Amino acid sequence: MTTPSHPVAGLAGFAGLAAEQKSQDVTDWAARMGWVVGLLLVIALVYWLMREGWKWRGTLQGDLPELPQAPAEPGEPTQAHPSPTATLNGKPLTLSGRYHGSTTAGQWLDRIVAHGLGTRSRAELTLTGQGVSVVRPGAPDFFIPAAELRGARLDKGIAGKVLAEGGLLVITWSHGDRLIDSGFRSDHAAEHTAWVDALTELSGGPSEAAAPSHHTEGSR
Repeated sequence: MTTPSHPVAGLAGFAGLAAEQKSQDVTDWAARMGWVVGLLLVIALVYWLMREGWKWRGTLQGDLPELPQAPAEPGEPTQAHPSPTATLNGKPLTLSGRYHGSTTAGQWLDRIVAHGLGTRSRAELTLTGQGVSVVRPGAPDFFIPAAELRGARLDKGIAGKVLAEGGLLVITWSHGDRLIDSGFRSDHAAEHTAWVDALTELSGGPSEAAAPSHHTEGSR
């Protein structure tokens, strides 16, 4: 009497399929690992290129003098002018917010990185008759002397950072042989107008250097 071979053949076929599936799973896992490693290498390469570009830009800006520091006695904070639209009526002009970077004046994509000016950070600003004190936790502090102020304005973009229209306080100042735009955003953006008014007055009035020009440049 002959024993049927179909069950045995079926089991053998099932085992073969299982082995093939297991082999396929291993192959797919290895391929995925290869893709992950490749992606990590690309990310590392991009990061390295960005870092080198940043360092090279800093080298090109090596002629920029050291940043001014606040005087030992900067004086009392300036009082905001009374205004029906201002939120700081008669209050000291101090600002808590973020520093978003500095560029060559009128060129919102020409970032300045020397002496830590390229580092975005929290910032505490105080305006006195001597100038603007900028205190930055974790980044170099600096001071904008009143004599070097060239104006201030409301804007929406600087150094690759774009905000809502008027969401950025841009201070234009002179340092060495450069005109610089430095961008700040208060935690309470309604305070910006009072700062523009006070800075404009302290600098002697608006100037062409303080006029925004990134709308044209950004469309190129």
